[in-house]
Amino acid sequence: MEEKLRTMSNLRHRVLPPQLLLKYPKEASFCLWLLHPQPSPRPKMSEVLQSEFLNEPRCNLEDREAAIKLREEIEEHELLLEFLLNIQQRKQEVANRLHDTICCLSADIEEVLKQQKILKKKGNLYLDLNRDDHSALEKLDDPSFHLIRDEDSANLASRKRFRSGIQIPNDEEFSEPVDEAQKSENQERLLSRSSRLMKNFKKLESAYFSTRCKLIKPTGKPVARCSPISSGGRGSIVMTEGSSVDNLASKEGHGASQKSEWISPFLEGLCKYLSFSKLKVRADLKQGDLLNSSNLVCSLGFDRDREFFATAGVNRKIKIFECDMILNEDRDIHYPVIEMASRSKLSSICWNGYIKNQIASSDFEGVVQVWDVTRSQVLMEMREHERRVWSVDFSLADPTRLASGSDDGAIKLWNINQVGSIGTIKTKANVCSVQFPPDSARSLAIGSADHRIYCYDLRNTRVPLCTLIGHNKTVSYVKFIDSMTLVSASTDNTLKLWDLSACTSRVIDSPLQTFTGHTNIKNFVGLSVSDGYIVTGSETNEVFIYHKAFPMPVLSFKFGSTDPLSGHEVDDASQFISSVCWRGQSSTLVAANSTGNIKLLEMV
Repeated sequence: MEEKLRTMSNLRHRVLPPQLLLKYPKEASFCLWLLHPQPSPRPKMSEVLQSEFLNEPRCNLEDREAAIKLREEIEEHELLLEFLLNIQQRKQEVANRLHDTICCLSADIEEVLKQQKILKKKGNLYLDLNRDDHSALEKLDDPSFHLIRDEDSANLASRKRFRSGIQIPNDEEFSEPVDEAQKSENQERLLSRSSRLMKNFKKLESAYFSTRCKLIKPTGKPVARCSPISSGGRGSIVMTEGSSVDNLASKEGHGASQKSEWISPFLEGLCKYLSFSKLKVRADLKQGDLLNSSNLVCSLGFDRDREFFATAGVNRKIKIFECDMILNEDRDIHYPVIEMASRSKLSSICWNGYIKNQIASSDFEGVVQVWDVTRSQVLMEMREHERRVWSVDFSLADPTRLASGSDDGAIKLWNINQVGSIGTIKTKANVCSVQFPPDSARSLAIGSADHRIYCYDLRNTRVPLCTLIGHNKTVSYVKFIDSMTLVSASTDNTLKLWDLSACTSRVIDSPLQTFTGHTNIKNFVGLSVSDGYIVTGSETNEVFIYHKAFPMPVLSFKFGSTDPLSGHEVDDASQFISSVCWRGQSSTLVAANSTGNIKLLEMV
């Protein structure tokens, strides 16, 4: 408003806006004539009507309008051109990425074909050896081979009778049916795998590129880019700047080991992923106390020889069941072979990996106990923790060494042959999980409520040897897959896989893999590992199985919600899987949920 008033005031003094003077000088001159301060010089109405300004030739106006329209069209075309150029740039970027992807695939296909050719050569070599063996046996059956001579005639005759007892199967009578049956079985297996492959194609494709990207680093230098392979398996070579996808084809000297290093882990993961199609219920553990409202199973574990498994939870009991008896005998109620009562709710159990009859437990009052299972009595009781102990773990490398982690922020180290703790690590947050690596009693991994995993060298516990950062919420479990690979579970709905050998500094903030698919935002749902397979529970009352090679689930199984009185299926969203445990390195596992429902499942 102020600007308008200022403009009107300027017009009274015959001061026109500069833009008007520059762009429209003729119009500005006419305005100044009309605004003359003296009335007499101002034009009369007749003069205005007859002025050149109002009587400008019509053609000039048309030319001006045409020029304005032309300028507008030019501007519109420039806008369209800008739009098309942006599309072209984006599509070119997509095309470059696609070209790099195809190049990477071409190089990988070449490498796999090369390895396949080597394997086929080895296969042919074995076939040749088998043929030689058959030829040797045929020679032995030839009567001319068994000539009896002089004093050795008896021995040779004996040998001849032994050789004549060997019967070489007739190819027509025996080999064909076996081969046909084997072919049929192989075809069925291949069809099943192929079906699962196509069903999960998108997920596997994503996992493949994720695996490849981890192995390829940007160089910023020109690298060789190859076009898709031809029928001969070779591609043309094109030089490009800064490609990070096709380093595989960059230099032949650099490539041999780099080209094939992804194949073995990815192929192993792919075969493991496609090996099983579902989780089958082998046994449903039926207990006599299903009407007890406090049946939440907090922990499960198999003994040293995988013959027995133990359950523990808020019912304050450790129950020992014989696994094969439950698998092989269909009973109305399964009774534990041993039952041991605790004074408090139990949070965790762990069998001694060397002393078969020993099991450690922790409870909600902060007490750690070591039990003699055969005698059903407590061997040791440790009361140094001030609050609930979430986790206990025996060392596999030193069966006398035990660790415990508590809500008081302390990790206690124990020796079962000594009274009192032999070491304490103080942290600033609740400790939810402790685990020794499989080959050492000198280090320990800790899952913490501060969203981090800490790895300690127990010979120097002042500072962590390594800190793993990546979870957004409490780390509820940590488990070693091998001495250098760790998997962690968190209430942020993820599991993460960590490579401890990558710890060049004291911090690792990039996991090897992040597993998603299950739901876990507030409860402890269990975690167990076996032969690269990782099993965890879900707050959807499902068991999920992952393989370390891929971020998506391999299999899942939903527990049915059954009313203990009526036996009918009910929809209870409050139920969740509370604990899981593999039976050693087998394909069988035991899982329990928040109502005490326990099932033995097998991957088939």
